[in-house]
Amino acid sequence: MTPETPRLGVYVHWPFCARICPYCDFNVYRNRGVNAERWRSALIRDLEHWASRTRDRKLTSLYFGGGTPSLAPLSVIEGVVEACDRLWGFDTSPEITLEANPTDAERDRFADFARAGVNRLSLGVQSFDDEALKFLGRNHDGVSARRSVELALSVFPRMTFDLIYALPGETAEAWRKSLQEALALGAPHLSLYQLTIEEGTAFDKAVTRGRWAPPEDDVAAALFDIAQEETAKAGLPAYEVSNHAGAGNESKHNMLYWTGGDYVGVGPGAHGRLTIGDERLATETHLRPEEYLAAVESEGYGASLTAPLNAEARLVERLSMGLRLMDGMTLSAREVGTLGARAARFQQLSEEGFLSIEGARLRATADGRRVLNAMLARLLT
Repeated sequence: MTPETPRLGVYVHWPFCARICPYCDFNVYRNRGVNAERWRSALIRDLEHWASRTRDRKLTSLYFGGGTPSLAPLSVIEGVVEACDRLWGFDTSPEITLEANPTDAERDRFADFARAGVNRLSLGVQSFDDEALKFLGRNHDGVSARRSVELALSVFPRMTFDLIYALPGETAEAWRKSLQEALALGAPHLSLYQLTIEEGTAFDKAVTRGRWAPPEDDVAAALFDIAQEETAKAGLPAYEVSNHAGAGNESKHNMLYWTGGDYVGVGPGAHGRLTIGDERLATETHLRPEEYLAAVESEGYGASLTAPLNAEARLVERLSMGLRLMDGMTLSAREVGTLGARAARFQQLSEEGFLSIEGARLRATADGRRVLNAMLARLLT
């Protein structure tokens, strides 16, 4: 390991949910019962495979995502944490995050998760309004959501929760009030996601059929601006386009993604990025749970793809991730040399007020962050 070696994390994808939300396009499946020991063994064996290729490195973070990993058997969570400690060891002050929902079944297990080694909880609240939660297909109400946040804050030194905004008919006044109530709960981190209509989801079909329509772009932009104002006033300024935190409470694991760090991905549909020697490897695992389990049990690992990224692909990933950060990113000399036609696009976006350029440092402006996806499309395609 050299000083230039990126930091390393582990992402574990638990693919099962009690129900599938109508806006979700993640690799998720209805939970119809699982074999805890089979899953525990498969995930650990997959981790062992990647540990053999990333020796002498410590983990800065471990993230259980999904799906709903808080519904996984506790033995699976415990086994993965113990395996990561045995195979790599954790760096000083590691972040071990687990995603959960505000249901009674999950809330009753918060203390168990903490005893298993989880030190940060990510709650999928989405809203505290009962009508909004019903529209979003959630299986909790506003009272349960508030109670879950309060309990999480009492159990975990660090926690975060998600909110979704720009719902059909949502007004600026309603969003400001909702956000102020959420901030008053005192969480040190908050993720605010604009509702997007993902292809193939139930919401996509509903919008296509004309059953309802998302807000116009100017309305969504106004709601985004309110989010920046209210979180900043509450001491949780944005550090990434959708994420807000008090000082020192930024997500270590997500920062690996946004800054081009390394991460092992295990579990069905998990992606990974690893620097091994001079290569930057992209990995993907089998999507379907049974295929993933069968692959690990027969081959010793669950990857369906392991491929080196060329210079162009690496640059595209760096730009698409790095420009999400408020601090932006700095291009290396090698990256500057591979810009080609993009250099002119950078200049044009700068002249239009969407991009700030200071030498090799790039940063989306406030106007650029409002239309980040459109700006990245112009820059990267």
